[in-house]
Amino acid sequence: MRDYNSKKPPVKKAAVKKPPTKEVPAKQKTVNKILPKKNPVKQGKKADNLKVIPIGGLNEIGKNLTVLEYKDQMILIDCGMTFPEDEMYGIDVVIPDFSYLVKNAHKILGVVITHGHEDHIGAVPYLLKQINVPIYGTRLPLGLIENKLKEHGLKAKLNTIKAGDKFKLGEFKIEAIRTTHSIADAICLYIQTPVASIFHTGDFKIDYTPIDGEPIDLAKFAEIGRRGIDLMMADSTNALRKGYTASEKVVGQTLDGIFREAKNRIIIATFSSNVHRVQKIIELAVKYGRKVAVSGRSMENVVTLAIELGYLHIPAGAYVELNKTRNIPDNELVIITTGSQGEPMSALSRMANNEHRNVKLKKGDMVILSSSPVPGNEKTVSSVVNKLFEKEVEVIYNDIADIHVSGHACQEELKLIHTLIKPKFFMPVHGEYRHLVQHSVIAESVGMRKDRIFILSNGDQLSVDKRNAVKFHNVVNADDILVDGLGVGDVGNIVLRDRKLLSESGLIIVVSAIDRASGEIISGPDIVSRGFVYVRENEDLINDAKKIAHQALEDSLEAGNRDWSGIKNSVREELRKFIFKKTKRSPIILPIFLDV
Repeated sequence: MRDYNSKKPPVKKAAVKKPPTKEVPAKQKTVNKILPKKNPVKQGKKADNLKVIPIGGLNEIGKNLTVLEYKDQMILIDCGMTFPEDEMYGIDVVIPDFSYLVKNAHKILGVVITHGHEDHIGAVPYLLKQINVPIYGTRLPLGLIENKLKEHGLKAKLNTIKAGDKFKLGEFKIEAIRTTHSIADAICLYIQTPVASIFHTGDFKIDYTPIDGEPIDLAKFAEIGRRGIDLMMADSTNALRKGYTASEKVVGQTLDGIFREAKNRIIIATFSSNVHRVQKIIELAVKYGRKVAVSGRSMENVVTLAIELGYLHIPAGAYVELNKTRNIPDNELVIITTGSQGEPMSALSRMANNEHRNVKLKKGDMVILSSSPVPGNEKTVSSVVNKLFEKEVEVIYNDIADIHVSGHACQEELKLIHTLIKPKFFMPVHGEYRHLVQHSVIAESVGMRKDRIFILSNGDQLSVDKRNAVKFHNVVNADDILVDGLGVGDVGNIVLRDRKLLSESGLIIVVSAIDRASGEIISGPDIVSRGFVYVRENEDLINDAKKIAHQALEDSLEAGNRDWSGIKNSVREELRKFIFKKTKRSPIILPIFLDV
């Protein structure tokens, strides 16, 4: 490791900063508050530093968004979304909290995109609905973003860059560097500011033999490492996996053998964004005399875009519309589809459930899932696989053959990147907490000092200059913002709690008409059950509940209570105790009283 201490100017002992491993109180928001009184900065002048603020992407897989802030200027790296967890009932997607960005919109110079996966671009339309900022990215991610903006009825200033380009946003000098990932046009970023330089790997793996023949630019990595990097932020997704990630060519070789032996129709599910995989499938289909069709909205969109941009090449006559495949013999057809993660509305799931308009699975079909389940999707993938087996189709998935490789670097590749870049400070990104911790262990194993490694959470801040790095806790809001239909952020913890209760125990509605002036019950109470019990088979329970509700109403009215809220609470509490005693369940109880 490089001896950075030898390059520091002589400093008095009192001016030496304590190791940043010591936790800083949450209230401290700026590095100046913990600098000793005597320091190299001129009196009366604020210390210049670069603020690194992750708003998403830490302690989770997805929702990547990082803010770099220097003086009164900011740039954003990526703006992604993630899919809801199981307990987020009815939620479509989860996006980062943009409140800090909206507050500082006048400072933002642009968003720089590393690649086109949803966890890096999916929240761009939601950001642009709140603030108008330019977007910088390579052709494929910008094409995917443009499609999203059309769906949302938005326009934005999209600036195309390519690997090797250098451009400037205010005080930020940015260089885009070619890398390899499971999607075309991925880049990493070398960012220089007057006070610190940053290397951001983006999502990457080291593939020496990629399908497009454009390997990762390790020579540029080494050159940048020799210049000196103050902070490296690196992908941690596969930090728990030993060894190296296999090349995409391995999948091509496995698929070649499968295609060669296949006698019937081939239906292959993969990520729509994996353009290189799709290209290989097309090449194999042509090689073995098969036509190609695609199924699934996202697959159709990406294939169309990739053809327009020149990332996909389909020989004339090889492509056929899905609704025109009925007359093509089974041994001459390949269908590329979405649904490799078992998504309920995906094309493959609809095929497995006999709900697909154009594709009916039959005995002898070969279905290939060319992917690995994303953590959390194991159950849905397993469910789809079981349904496919029930249809007596031949199913090939990752447990059986090498038909998928990750797009993320394993431990030995991460060690190589650390050795090439040799950063002063390191911040693992893009991973759950266990991934970040393991990546810090890997950094230590190649010589990085523990007090120069910083594991942050969303909303924390790392202040960096050429000599120091200091971590601050909970500097900005970084909550999950839930998107449900057209509603953004209007579903919070209380609504989710109610949805959870509804899903677990159901709903009871108590309806009654009351003359509040006289305190007389005109009709009811009647009870309606939804998701609690089947009324026809539980008449005794419902009748007893009516009696309890009627008694609670009478007692409340006879006591002179005419406040709707008080009456409802009384009925709700009595019913709750009765129902729990009888059923050990706690449904939501909703009293509705009419004043007549």
